[in-house]
Amino acid sequence: MPPIDHWIAHPGGRLFAREWAASAAGAVLPSLILLHDSLGCVDLWRDFPALLARTTGRRVIAYDRAGFGRSNARSGRLSSEFIAEEASEWFPLASRHFAVDRFAVLGHSVGGGMAVNIAARHADRCEALVTIAAQAFVEDRTLAGLRAARLSFAEPGALERLARYHGDKAAWVLSAWLDTWLDPAFAGWSLAGVLPGVRCPALALHGELDEYGSAAHPAMIERLAGGPARMELLAGLGHVPQRERPDEIARRVADFLASA
Repeated sequence: MPPIDHWIAHPGGRLFAREWAASAAGAVLPSLILLHDSLGCVDLWRDFPALLARTTGRRVIAYDRAGFGRSNARSGRLSSEFIAEEASEWFPLASRHFAVDRFAVLGHSVGGGMAVNIAARHADRCEALVTIAAQAFVEDRTLAGLRAARLSFAEPGALERLARYHGDKAAWVLSAWLDTWLDPAFAGWSLAGVLPGVRCPALALHGELDEYGSAAHPAMIERLAGGPARMELLAGLGHVPQRERPDEIARRVADFLASA
C-alpha cells in the first residue's frame, strides 16, 4: 500500500506528514513516529520509513518540522529550547492529527534529542524510544563537525542541493542548524536533566565513525535514562546509519521494539 500524505494545521500554517500503513497483524501495535535531523525532512528519510513499516509491522508516521521540507516557513532564530519545545508544541499536533494514543518514537541526530524529550514529557503514552546518532550534549567533536560542514556548505552548489528538499527555506534551515549549535550560549545544552524522565525501554544506536559525536553520547543515554536502556555502537558506520546499512538498522529497531 502506498504511503498517505497529510497536512496538519497550526496557527502559523501547516506541517507536512506522511503515513505508512501497518500490516494486518501490526494494526494493534503502537505507531512508530519519526523525528528527522537538523537538515532533514520526510523525503530525506528516503525508503527507510517504508522499510521500518515492513520490518516492524507497525504504522510509521514522519513529519516535516516547522520550517523544514514541505512544512510552512519559519522566521527568526530558533529558541535555545527548541529541542524540548518539539515535545511540548509540535509533537502534540501530529499526535492529535493521527489519533495516536500509545506510541514508539525514533529520532535521528537532533531528532534523537527531541525523541528523548517526547518520551519523557509523554511518558505515560510512550512505549519505546530509539535514537540514531543522537547528540546528548555539545561536544568538541560535535563543534568540529559543524565547522567542517559550514565550510562544505560554502562551496558552490551546496545550498542549491539543500534547496531540492527545503525550497526557498534552505538558507534558514542551514542557519537554524549551524548558527544555533555554534552559538556559545548553546554550549551548555544537554539531555542530562531530561533522561531520568524516560521510563520506557530505550535503544541508542550510534556509528563508531560519527563525525558529530563520540560514543559518549549513547553512553549518556544508556547511563541516565530512567527506564531500561542500552547502547549499540555500530562498527564502520558514520552519522547516518539508516542510509549506510538500512536493512541492518531496521532489523535492530524491529528486534528491540518486539522485546520492549
